[in-house]
Amino acid sequence: MAPRQPLLPSFLYAPSSGAGVADGRMGVGVVAGSPSEPPFGKIEMFSPAYYAACGVGGAAACGLTHAAVTPLDVIKCNIQIDPTKYKSISSAFGIVLKEQGFRGFYRGWAPTFLGYSAQGAFKYGLYEVFKKQYSDMAGPEYAAKYKTLIYLAGSASAEVIADVALCPMEAVKVRVQTQPGYARGLRDGFPKIVRSEGYAGLFRGMVPLWGRQIPYTMMKFATYENIVEMAYKHLIPTPKDQTSKPVQLGVSFGSGYVAGVFCAAISHPADNLVSFLNNAKGATVADAVKNLGVWGLFTRGLPLRILMIGTLTGTQWVIYDAFKVMAGFPTTGGAPAAVRKEELTEGQASA
Repeated sequence: MAPRQPLLPSFLYAPSSGAGVADGRMGVGVVAGSPSEPPFGKIEMFSPAYYAACGVGGAAACGLTHAAVTPLDVIKCNIQIDPTKYKSISSAFGIVLKEQGFRGFYRGWAPTFLGYSAQGAFKYGLYEVFKKQYSDMAGPEYAAKYKTLIYLAGSASAEVIADVALCPMEAVKVRVQTQPGYARGLRDGFPKIVRSEGYAGLFRGMVPLWGRQIPYTMMKFATYENIVEMAYKHLIPTPKDQTSKPVQLGVSFGSGYVAGVFCAAISHPADNLVSFLNNAKGATVADAVKNLGVWGLFTRGLPLRILMIGTLTGTQWVIYDAFKVMAGFPTTGGAPAAVRKEELTEGQASA
């Protein structure tokens, strides 16, 4: 049978002509994602320091990206909360600019940055913890056979905890962005909620937040891991550890963007609920459904959210994987099938 032809030109992923000479073996590529001298010193895989480093990478990935798209988030939240006033994306931009000026587009950036940094640290750091624990519990054979279930369970477990860290800042963010005059930002918005509603007011949107974020994160991690694996299987015939770092990070962004589109669609109804409940004091889920309608619950603000979440998710994976490369770890996903088979064989032999 003729060998499978690569779908991408070889110069994009093949190691350079000098690669592999450093260790005395011609044709052996440089291990991308495993720098010889990491800036933080050598960190053992799956050690506490490894999980802590992944948490730092996750904080940077989520905090920076969510803060960067604050203008889009302001428009999205206002369309969700007051569709009569903000009838479209273009009109919403015009209204915010006219009524609040350019500063209006960055309302809520501080609680956004702090909240999603904390969430990202727990999300990515604990995902690595739970993925390893569940894989060890399943054993080599079942971990390989049911890898997608492990991705789903690991990401869901991590997100339950991560959202507890996010919820107070999300409550402040929504009020600041959708109620002009309520507060200027985190400094006065946070204590104002506590004074009027107690600390419980900061967690009023906890259940809808779980409803939005847990399916989102399960889709984000499981889809990403599988798309990366398919990319190295069908697009790039070279093993991942012999592929250049820029291409690995390009795969991270492309896979993350596609995963983000699915994430946005599956979590959007809950996103509308979170915005509505955090904006309307004393409102219930039934009030939200009555006000938005079932169709509006699934579609209001969706195009903008797909654009925002796709770009945001792709960029998050690039930042996270770039941090892992810098720290001396391999990028996420795409482990060669041959390696999995070898590990499976070793596991069965030792059983």
